[in-house]
Amino acid sequence: MYSQAELKDLVEKSILNLSYNTEAEKLIDPVRYILSIGGKRLRPVLALMACNLFNDKIDKAVIPAIGLEVFHNFTLVHDDIMDQAPVRRNFPTVHNKWNINQAVLSGDVMSFVANECFLQASPQHLVKVFRVFNKAAIEVCVGQQLDIDFEKSVIVSEDEYLRMIELKTAVLLAASAKIGAIIGGADEKNSELIYQFGRNLGLAFQIQDDLLDIYGDLKIFGKMPGGDIVSGKKTFLLVKALETATGEQFKQLQELFQAKNPHPEFKVQKVMEIYDELNLKTHTENLANVYINTALGLLEKISADSERKKELIQMASSLIGRTR
Repeated sequence: MYSQAELKDLVEKSILNLSYNTEAEKLIDPVRYILSIGGKRLRPVLALMACNLFNDKIDKAVIPAIGLEVFHNFTLVHDDIMDQAPVRRNFPTVHNKWNINQAVLSGDVMSFVANECFLQASPQHLVKVFRVFNKAAIEVCVGQQLDIDFEKSVIVSEDEYLRMIELKTAVLLAASAKIGAIIGGADEKNSELIYQFGRNLGLAFQIQDDLLDIYGDLKIFGKMPGGDIVSGKKTFLLVKALETATGEQFKQLQELFQAKNPHPEFKVQKVMEIYDELNLKTHTENLANVYINTALGLLEKISADSERKKELIQMASSLIGRTR
């Protein structure tokens, strides 16, 4: 059995050793850059953990798992362009470091590099693996489109928001788990169970991220709270606030988010006061816990030795424990 730390180290080394068959280094430099500036490596590690759940040998899953990380970073490059984001992981975004044209083109090639990684899956698993990935890739794009649409919407319901983050974030985690399980030799029933485990894990992960933007510890996360509030981003807390606010609270929220060039600290303070009045921190934590508990319940149903499930349980629990 491999530990989560060992798998992350394996992922990092594999990314570093990834080969690119191209004669244009300018095309690949941004690819190497975005892959080198860190990240949780959650998707490839989850894929390898899922593989290891059913099989001691994970070597055939490594490169396909790297494909998941390459694809994830491809989506970040293009998301940053759409969001006009200057920074990613405390480093300049690709379009900011180079230019938009270069970011688009290098992002494009990353999608095909990811495909090359999936083609390293064994012939017996290749079609299944690629279908799971391709379905998730399309769904991620649908989720991004919904996110763009929601920017123009005054009101987004809780169900609409949860569907958007399911597509934009959770389905790729779910696909990562299922791809690893397929390569590890899991049958259809167990592959679907671990897919649903990953989906619920992804929903909890994004809801927790929404929470951490406002209530995360400055010493741990190294940034001032409220970045999503300042940018006017739709998060679970804002969606829930607009859905449950009283007349006066709703009016204040509308004024704060529609004001032109409001003072950032004032905006964050006032919005957080309303969130506190609505007890949204507890409500959001509770929902994240519901998804984690659902994920853990699904993991229990998987036909694998309980000892092999410990790393996955620890990963799931740590996502909720990040505020502590």
